[in-house]
Amino acid sequence: MQVTYWLEHAWLDPVVEPGVAVEVAGDGRISAVRTGVEAPPPGAVVLRGFTVPGLANAHSHAFHRALRATVQVGSGTFWTWRETMYQVASRLTPDSYHALARAVYAEMALAGITAVGEFHYLHHAPDGTPYDDPNAMGEALIAAAAEAGIRITLLDTAYLSSGFGAAPDRHQLRFSDGTAEAWAERCSALKERGHARIGAAVHSVRAVPARELGTVAAWAEARRAPLHVHLSEQTAENEGCLEAYGMTPTQLLAEHGVLGDRTTGVHNTHLTDGDIALIGSTTTGTCMCPTTERDLADGIGPAVALQRAGSPLSLGSDSHAVIDLFEEARAMELDERLRTRRRGHWTAAALLRAATADGHAALGWPEAGRIEAGAPADLATIALDSVRTAGAVPRLAAETAVFAATASDVRHVVVGGRAVVRDGVHALIPDVASALSTAVAALR
Repeated sequence: MQVTYWLEHAWLDPVVEPGVAVEVAGDGRISAVRTGVEAPPPGAVVLRGFTVPGLANAHSHAFHRALRATVQVGSGTFWTWRETMYQVASRLTPDSYHALARAVYAEMALAGITAVGEFHYLHHAPDGTPYDDPNAMGEALIAAAAEAGIRITLLDTAYLSSGFGAAPDRHQLRFSDGTAEAWAERCSALKERGHARIGAAVHSVRAVPARELGTVAAWAEARRAPLHVHLSEQTAENEGCLEAYGMTPTQLLAEHGVLGDRTTGVHNTHLTDGDIALIGSTTTGTCMCPTTERDLADGIGPAVALQRAGSPLSLGSDSHAVIDLFEEARAMELDERLRTRRRGHWTAAALLRAATADGHAALGWPEAGRIEAGAPADLATIALDSVRTAGAVPRLAAETAVFAATASDVRHVVVGGRAVVRDGVHALIPDVASALSTAVAALR
């Protein structure tokens, strides 16, 4: 069905335009964009507020949503947090993971997210035994995204070792396929569909021995698929890699063909100048996840230096301490202000670009993340009359969205021309809060 949306204010990168008509063809793509349309055309669906392309959450572990609040008790480090994460991971089944992910992806839709990159390593039963369908867990995530109305790139993850070649421990048995070749055989059976694309991931240099890295990289290269990797999130990872291989994680990945323009390093926090140059020279992307990086006390990554070196930036909510891409965008800027004691490292437009077009590109949807003819009709509308956004000048709506709005200010979301959120209510899962409560309670 063809439909026309009238946008009261729209971000047509890099400017805010008033009165924009977006015509959507029957295939869910934008067929025309007209500016200077002062009033809604007859029959048009009106989206009042500030409309941006749908947001791309480039790094997600859906099951971490069940950790919210629980992991805020007491103190510790990333490594103590990980023990709590393992406990939740051990309780998940394909059915319970589907229920949780469906609710989490619906929460993302309410936050204006129209595409998610799911970094998926929960493959097998807790004792490592494959399910009758070896991809039962991945299929549960793909189905959950469809039912929540958003797109997904399933980044099927190789996770083979507890650390630099050591066998997986009891918590990690369900993550491992044994070898990279077995991983490749299993995930080759996953099929793409309209809302879902398949990519690959190396969990980390800790979890995939150097001799196995090339197999994962070759699998992604053969399919021209996105390839993601947790990179230098912790100083202990760098130290272990230097001890095991005599080089940094970035150098190791480069040596085994993992870096490149379809690869995204997640976090990229503790890097040497040489690492930054390697990442930039190969146009390897960087996905920053500031709310998780600060929640886990990881540190502040060198995002400015990485971008200057040639690394495109994207954003993710990772462990879902919160699900709010506006918070991720402003946190990247504000964390850098704290680090340097200087303001204005990125414009609002640049931060929106990281949350939209560059995030989609990192997930293998390069045609998405923009409001223009030929792009998928994926839109998110932010209220300009909430207590956080009221009073702003409309031409500064991008600054308002990035530096003042929250996920709660998202009013409407369209995916492929179809309304998924209308007036702050999810059209497919009307009571997302109850769905989350039920799914999380089932894992206690």
